Amino acid sequence: MGPLGALLLPFLIFVGFAVLLILVNSIKVVREYERLVVFRLGLLVGERGPGLILLIPIIERAVKVGLRTVTMDVPAQDVITKDNVSVKVNAVIYFRVVDAPRAIVQVENYLYATSQIAQTTLRSILGEQELDELLSERERLNQALQQVIDRQTEPWGVKVTTVEVKNVDLPQEMQRAMARQAEAERERRAKVIAAEGEYQASARLTEAAAVIAREPAAMQLRYLQTLAEIATENNSTTIFPVPIDILRALTASLEKKS
Repeated sequence: MGPLGALLLPFLIFVGFAVLLILVNSIKVVREYERLVVFRLGLLVGERGPGLILLIPIIERAVKVGLRTVTMDVPAQDVITKDNVSVKVNAVIYFRVVDAPRAIVQVENYLYATSQIAQTTLRSILGEQELDELLSERERLNQALQQVIDRQTEPWGVKVTTVEVKNVDLPQEMQRAMARQAEAERERRAKVIAAEGEYQASARLTEAAAVIAREPAAMQLRYLQTLAEIATENNSTTIFPVPIDILRALTASLEKKS
């Protein structure tokens, strides 16, 4: 091998290695939940995958996009409700890419953009509600948030499937006020229940009095039953007055015998 061959050999090895490296980088394996957005000389030519994908070396470039649902926490936002109560609210958002080319071409970073849209929408929608609505109408608010965010991310090829408000942190003074309100409500209910019981008891007593008024003997039977209960419960001597009706009946019986 002459001097020229000695110089060409390293060069040929380098060129061969470079070509092999380019060919290896041109072969892509795309999973079922991924797509490649392919650009040819800077022009979008579409998406490819899943499976084994071969790109034209140097001419084509590809960006990989995941199609699985992304779960993203929305950081706690300071929200002033319609009735001027300051609260901190955080949420979780579920979304996925449904159009990979638009997710790459229409927005620089669709993950960051979706997060920002979710934060601003959270403050906007919840700021239009009163505190009681914020605490009691979670389902309606979740649907409203999902529809608004999805409408804004639709041009990017991003579909927002679910938005859930996680926590609503109230100021300490508001928590104490709500605790006092809840306690007062429980006391009110207890008084209403007690009054209802008294009303029902008085109604039953009225009915019993009407029965006794129609049947005087029922009073005597009730009187004797009470005496029996007293004698059973207390092991002692009990002095009780005899009803005048009984004395009259006894007197009348003795007079007839005499």
